[in-house]
Amino acid sequence: MKLNALLGLAVAATAFATDGATPGWPGFRGPNSAGVAAGATPPIDISPTNLVLWTVQVPWSPSSPCIWDDQIFLTAYSDDELQTRCYRRQDGAQVWSQGLKPDKLEAFHTTANSPAAPTPVTDGQKLVSYFGSFGLICYDLTGKELWRHPLPLALSGGQYGTSSSPLIAGNLVVVNRDQDQDSSLLAVDLMTGKTAWETPRPEAYGSFGTPILWQNNGVDEVITPGSLRLQGYALKTGLEDWVVQGVSCYSCTTPVVGEGLLFFAAESDGKADYPYPTWEGFLAKYDKNKDGVVSLDEFDPAKREYMRGFDLNRDGKIDKDEWAQILANSAKGENVLVAVNPGGRGDISKSHVAWKFNRGMPYVASPLFYDGRIYLVKNGGMISSFDAKTGQPFYTQERLNALGHYYSSPVAGGGRIYLASEDGKLTVVKAGGDKPEILHQAEFGERIFATPALIGDKLYLRTWSALYAFGPKAIH
Repeated sequence: MKLNALLGLAVAATAFATDGATPGWPGFRGPNSAGVAAGATPPIDISPTNLVLWTVQVPWSPSSPCIWDDQIFLTAYSDDELQTRCYRRQDGAQVWSQGLKPDKLEAFHTTANSPAAPTPVTDGQKLVSYFGSFGLICYDLTGKELWRHPLPLALSGGQYGTSSSPLIAGNLVVVNRDQDQDSSLLAVDLMTGKTAWETPRPEAYGSFGTPILWQNNGVDEVITPGSLRLQGYALKTGLEDWVVQGVSCYSCTTPVVGEGLLFFAAESDGKADYPYPTWEGFLAKYDKNKDGVVSLDEFDPAKREYMRGFDLNRDGKIDKDEWAQILANSAKGENVLVAVNPGGRGDISKSHVAWKFNRGMPYVASPLFYDGRIYLVKNGGMISSFDAKTGQPFYTQERLNALGHYYSSPVAGGGRIYLASEDGKLTVVKAGGDKPEILHQAEFGERIFATPALIGDKLYLRTWSALYAFGPKAIH
């Protein structure tokens, strides 16, 4: 790390602190993972060639920008290292990079994930990164390591790889460790990295969303999705306060709060548009050698890593008993958008659910609460909008003219919603209205998994190979 780079960063940070600008987008989807930049006026007509303040090449990872003052933090897997990097927001210059080499890499989906998928989080003094192949590591904002908390190698649900990002809640760092076995919700002390509490989640066999905070009738709770359940835990103790049953089988999305309610939305595998076949139908389609089981090598390479998640005992094949278990779990899961009232304790599946909706659910892209509405984007490029208090749809499954999967979650600011497809198409939609009004679309020419970050009149976007800064003027 060079002295002149640190001095430049310090000067720029001082300028940001005194010009009244929003100090940061401190983790996945910004404050409390909400995806909303209050008071922001991000640019509209952005593209790889328009309103670009700067762009830099970065290693591939689906993790999103974490920003504080003049520093942008990213995680990456490069040179056999799990890296945490810092870039200067003023011009994109790399200020520092810290890496560690794990003893072994976790299994992960090589075309849709990375060993560095979780987004780092900061409170403006400390920066915490989480890697499924290592655990938690904390730095100060100059890149000095403060502590590390190693954890056993993650066995993620379906061997898809770790994706849940850490949460800073007061003096705690909270991380969802749902996996194929020994799932738990873990909290460590932000100052020391020592375990504060850890709550087993034996019913959770795979979830990838990020925990959030909710003040439930004066009680600070950690809310995290799971397998067939949405749960709230007391922040101080880690004890479960309540549970809503009957959500998705595997949860890839993150909850949001608004209007005093808690919202969760997710598509459930094997339901709606993508029903699972019977065992006989599955065999007929994939059992090429007719031996009564389906080996992973019988799938085309493009499908093999996804289907690996159905090999529950990891023996290289899918048998009748495993398929029966998958169908049973699928039958319990629901495609659902659910609004939860505060105040509940225990099983509140009936007593405190304000409303539900079951069509147009997202797979990975989290729901967005903005200006009294809930917005969802479904794979295939279909957007829906609901009144947050009542659940009344304003519109459902309206096409965006932007096909493909949506791993990036929607974000909002300045009366606009920003959505990015895996195929690399960015769409800007006007918030509100009886139908989505598309204000702008742009093709980036490469895949986008990361969620954009919004600060003031700037937007930051990570694509497969680059980090972009967009805005109407240079940063001063």
